[in-house]
Amino acid sequence: MSGLSDTLGLVGDRPAEEVLRRLTLDVTRRLDGMLHGDFEGIVPGRGSELGETRTYTPGDDVRRIDWNVTARMQSPHIRETIADRELETWILVDRSSSLDFGTVQCEKRDLALAAAAGVGLMTARGGNRVGAMILRGDQTETVPPRQGRKHLLGLLSRIQHTPRADESGPAALDIALRRLGAMAPRRGLVVVISDFSGHPDAWRTALGTVAVRHSVLCVSLVDPRELELPPVGLVEFLDPTTGATREVNTDDARVRARFAQLAADHQAAVARAARGAGADHLVLRTDGDWLMELARHVGERRRRAEAVAVRSPR
Repeated sequence: MSGLSDTLGLVGDRPAEEVLRRLTLDVTRRLDGMLHGDFEGIVPGRGSELGETRTYTPGDDVRRIDWNVTARMQSPHIRETIADRELETWILVDRSSSLDFGTVQCEKRDLALAAAAGVGLMTARGGNRVGAMILRGDQTETVPPRQGRKHLLGLLSRIQHTPRADESGPAALDIALRRLGAMAPRRGLVVVISDFSGHPDAWRTALGTVAVRHSVLCVSLVDPRELELPPVGLVEFLDPTTGATREVNTDDARVRARFAQLAADHQAAVARAARGAGADHLVLRTDGDWLMELARHVGERRRRAEAVAVRSPR
């Protein structure tokens, strides 16, 4: 874990060039051999260019049925698509005040920057375009998608130097997702990086709308102290989004058990909402190896896509 600690230790107030250089080395050294091959970014897509048709088989996406061919052949046919050679990736990064918290190797805002850099490096290697939307409460800042290392460096720097703001309010993910969907008409990849601290009902519908057109990955950031409380006596807690405070007796076993149950229920609700909206879901923890977790997700997503391709007759 020392390499991970060293990498995240660079985030703080270091220049973006140094952060990107170290992350590039880590991604290349630790992931080489896991992600090589003809792979379109972090999540493969079918593309948008029309290809040949074939007979429908159970399990195919009914949205791909070609009704003109189906009517002529008197049996259901689907239209294959040719994979795009250029993938457009949008990274929606939550920088609200709720991410200014961390008790292990880093704060959640540092983990968000590292995740954004990892996604950008993975998707930009083939000349793909990467853009970002930076979210603070209900305010958004947009970095249009472009190619190249220089652009990725500038995008990373914008995310890194987003100022902290006391009581910025909860992240308005629904507003940001609607704006992003309107700006990204071409099918591509959307990665949402947040702690998803609000109720899932607030963003579920907007996420589903984006997932109709794009491949979507929700990266949920978690600190272990958000999942369970240690018995350390009377503690005053501060809500960074509202400024409200409350004293809690952490020596009370019932309080700790209730806190852990509510935290587990919330994490489960976030995962259900993301997957129910048609998105993939990945959890990164401030006490875990974020890079390997991201790599495992990419590898698993790739294997699932290859398995579907093998089962689908041409």
